[in-house]
Amino acid sequence: MLQTQGIQHRYGSEVTLEYPDFTLEAGGQLVVTGPSGSGKTTLLHFVAGLLRPSAGTIKLDSLEITALGESQRDSYRSKNIGYVFQDFHLMEGYSALENVLLGLGLASRQNKMRALEVLSLVGLGKRTGHTPRQLSTGERQRVALARAVAHRPKILLADEPTAHLDRRRATEALELPKTTASSIGASLMVVTHDERVMDVFARRLEVGSSGLEALARAEVLA
Repeated sequence: MLQTQGIQHRYGSEVTLEYPDFTLEAGGQLVVTGPSGSGKTTLLHFVAGLLRPSAGTIKLDSLEITALGESQRDSYRSKNIGYVFQDFHLMEGYSALENVLLGLGLASRQNKMRALEVLSLVGLGKRTGHTPRQLSTGERQRVALARAVAHRPKILLADEPTAHLDRRRATEALELPKTTASSIGASLMVVTHDERVMDVFARRLEVGSSGLEALARAEVLA
């Protein structure tokens, strides 16, 4: 279970982002919405341990992430977090299979079998030897998703999954992380400002801004 309390992040002396307390149960799914610049991606970075907030606590089960040092957060992230970045961050000179293996850290036989398994899970079983340049935008996103879940993380984070896709492919891009997270029992947090995304999640965390102080409020939709 992921829990946050009193999270704040300050930019200089003028701007403070204040986030609502929320809980995301194991296997739960949540969309974080709000305009550009309101702190949505920053919240993902806090959960991933990439950044430490100025105030507040974040816990995964009994582990207080915000109390960890940098090397400890690296270890936490490698064991517990899968992250699909908006720009995918794939290695251009490597095949889809090799990109997933890089995420697993060791090219063992067992890891190769796992990489092939997750590539098949996201519909790329016949494209494992293709490099990112040979894949469509949607296929590159699938490689990034396969890499993110190959180590069976507890939490899957996805930043603006429809940003590079047209309307026709957006629905597919949304359903894929949802079903993939469910298949491995991971919790899912998706960041977006795309209204198409909001309608496919039952739970929503809305982040907004007012003047120099950015405020946030939680909203659970029926």
